[in-house]
Amino acid sequence: MTPVVEIREGGLDHPAVIDLLRLHGEINLSTAPAESCHYFEHARLKQDDITFWSAWEDTELLGVAALKRISGDHGEVKSMHTVERARRRGVGAALVQRIIEAAREAGMTRLSLETGSMDYFAPARALYQRCEFRNCAPFGDYKLDPNSIFMTREI
Repeated sequence: MTPVVEIREGGLDHPAVIDLLRLHGEINLSTAPAESCHYFEHARLKQDDITFWSAWEDTELLGVAALKRISGDHGEVKSMHTVERARRRGVGAALVQRIIEAAREAGMTRLSLETGSMDYFAPARALYQRCEFRNCAPFGDYKLDPNSIFMTREI
């Protein structure tokens, strides 16, 4: 059954959001060496170059995502995480679509992201491919890393 998802801008101070972001970091650190983990911690997500969203079904948090402005026309998808019980129900796709809309509204023409190359991240990579992201070279300050996959798309 597809959830009725409400995507809200902000919410970084909600206890459930804080807990999910903590879990997101723990999972990243458990799947790759620390130098290959590029997730943003809670405080970094509050900076001016970030827009953050949380996805809810009634009072239940289903996922989080953020958009980082890299330059005037280039944004980066950050801190995407869908709770396990809500995966494969359209939550991640709804968050990606909200990021795409916001990036367009902000005048961006390109979105990029970094995700893990490990099996754990295969569903995320499949989601991004369905959302028309394609593999690319490292962008911004990223370096080539066997633990990372870089993806981009025009918007």
